[in-house]
Amino acid sequence: MTPVRVVVVDDHALFRSGVVAEISAHADVVGQAGDIDEAITVIREAAPEVVLLDVHLPSGSGRLVIERLAGEGKGINFLALSVSDAAEDVIDLVRAGARGYVTKSISADDLVSAIERVAQGDAVFSPRLAGFVLDAFAGTPPAETEDAADLDQLTIREREVMRFLARGYAYKEIGLELGISIKTVESHASAVLRKLQLSSRGALTRWAAARRLI
Repeated sequence: MTPVRVVVVDDHALFRSGVVAEISAHADVVGQAGDIDEAITVIREAAPEVVLLDVHLPSGSGRLVIERLAGEGKGINFLALSVSDAAEDVIDLVRAGARGYVTKSISADDLVSAIERVAQGDAVFSPRLAGFVLDAFAGTPPAETEDAADLDQLTIREREVMRFLARGYAYKEIGLELGISIKTVESHASAVLRKLQLSSRGALTRWAAARRLI
């Protein structure tokens, strides 16, 4: 698989260097930036698939980077990487358009996995933060009759897998939680997306969050 093109945006040079060192064996780091203006320039020039974006930068919130690049049609996916696990930060970045949010306590392997999944269109969240996505979609009333019909299509096991998928768990993590193989998880995940007529895990997260199913 071709390595994902990544730009790392963080105001701490030492931390950026550490991230680059950890992911370079599996990702193509095409640029780095330490503030908003520099990030905008580097992202436009490097055309990455994924931007690892710190939430708090010296010149303002990381969401400004997302907003200033919105509508340019470059197919950029933003993955927030922050020390903050505050609900307001998660919600703020998700509303701005971030595809995921993980904390800086994440392992190198899990970060690489998150980058690859976000590049493929999935939504990725550290498990303990996934519930905050509900707040990002507050005010979207669930269509109860339609939802009931949708959920009736799923088996009990598929519903369990669906909730873990929507929360951002990896297939391996779901398998461990439910005591089933990764291949079985993949099979259930495919069935869930097919039955709910959703195209990606990101769409599933939004669907489940809007209906308060996570």
